[in-house]
This record gives sequence, structure tokens and C-alpha cells, in this order.
Amino acid sequence: MAEITVISLGGSIIVPKEVDVPFLIKFAAALREFLESAPEHKLIIVTGGGAPARMYQQAYRNIREEASPYQEDLIGIAATHLNAQLLYSLFEEFCSPVIVSDPTAKFSFSGQLLIAAGWKPGFSTDNDAVVLAERFGAERVINLSNIPKIYSADPKIDPSADPLDHISWKQFREMIGDTWTPGSNLPFDPVAAQRAADIGLQVITADGRDIDNTLRILKNRSFIGTTVGPEWQDADR
Repeated sequence: MAEITVISLGGSIIVPKEVDVPFLIKFAAALREFLESAPEHKLIIVTGGGAPARMYQQAYRNIREEASPYQEDLIGIAATHLNAQLLYSLFEEFCSPVIVSDPTAKFSFSGQLLIAAGWKPGFSTDNDAVVLAERFGAERVINLSNIPKIYSADPKIDPSADPLDHISWKQFREMIGDTWTPGSNLPFDPVAAQRAADIGLQVITADGRDIDNTLRILKNRSFIGTTVGPEWQDADR
């Protein structure tokens, strides 16, 4: 039976301000090599919206005095689909012949790699990653963002905040709350966190720009990042 890992690839990694072509070249080469060397492993990559989502959401807020969070989410979701199409084009020969926009729909995971994008308003693509992990029996989600670890508090507000190697879902949810706001800058979506906690999923948050570190996570080796979950299985750390 194939080992399945879900990667929630933050849009801030794909398009921090503009499309990060040098990163994508290195990322695609590294994952191609990994997939070729580990045919028993399957990956699901769920793409975030990044700068295009923020830019268009801000434009909408500037134009419409009473902006609708529902419409803001739809705008952000559209950006995730653009990023997903780009990722699909980089890995086409490894991919199932569909970009998933509804993780609950009927589709075939026939390739070694499945690309997914935003689903519907009310949460971010982190939640889509959790839904797909549950559906396909993945034990963990690798949450790749532009921060190396989760901190005990927002370091921009609290300079004494400490980077964490581990944190429980209970502690993490106390930090981030339960409400999703479009465009939120949180380590992991609160709606996704609640669902992940309910099913006992492990989420590893790491800096997606460090591709070697991502490969170490995929290969179950020592890595830099924060593990969120009900218990720890980190004998190598």
C-alpha cells in the first residue's frame, strides 16, 4: 500500500510578490527526484493563493465599502486555482489527470501526485489538505509556509516569543482561536486545526523555501520545524 503525504504549499512560497521561478525550478527538480526514487510514495499538494489572492482581495475591499467575506474567499480561491494549474504543469507526467477543487467529490488518484486547489468559502486550503489527508489515510500534513517554526506568541508583537519544536492541538488552538477570516496570516487555518485535532492528525509546519529541509521531512529524517499533534513520534530529533 502506498504511503501518502499531504503538502499544504503556501501561496506565499509560490508567489510571494511575483511568481518565484528560481524556487519553483529547484522545488520541481527535488520533488521529481524524490518521486522517482520512492515509487511507493504518493503526494498530494494543495496550493495557496499568495500575492494574487491578497492583491485582488485588497482591490475588492478598496472598491466595495461593505466587503463581503464570502466574496473575499471566492477571490482567494480563484488565485489558488491559478497556482494549482502552474504546479500541475510542472509535474504533469506524475499527476492524476485532474486538479481537485472539491476534496469530497468523486475522482481518481491514479498518478503518484495529486494537485488540489481551493474548495469553497469559510476556510483556507489548509482545511482542504486536512480533508484530503483524512480521505486518503495520510497520517500527516506538511504545512509549508514562509516561517521556520510556530512561536509561542506573535514575535512581531512579543519579542520574547519562543520558537517551538512541538505543540499540542489544544495549546495551538488556544493561540489561534476558532474563527477563519479571509486573508488571515496564521500558521494554520483555525477551521483546519479543529478538524485535524478531531481526527488526531499530525501537522508539521516548516519553511517551504528550505527545500532540503522539506525532503528531510518526507524521508522521515531530522528536520527544522514545529510538529502539531496529539502526541510526538520524533525519535530521530
